[in-house]
Amino acid sequence: MSDTEKLEEMLAHLTRQVEDLSDVVARQDGEIAVLTRRVAMLMQREAEREVDGGGTVPLADQKPPHW
Repeated sequence: MSDTEKLEEMLAHLTRQVEDLSDVVARQDGEIAVLTRRVAMLMQREAEREVDGGGTVPLADQKPPHW
């Protein structure tokens, strides 16, 4: 096997790895977007529940008792 063939083989291998990693990153980006929307929705629901439940300021907006 010549040096050129070895380099071509290495290049093909690296190209495949880059494509595989790109697919993984694209999939993870989609999953992160879905999870971000779900967390925002849950935070909104919890804030609404706290306001509806007692009409008080949500705990996240209150100072801790030791302040």
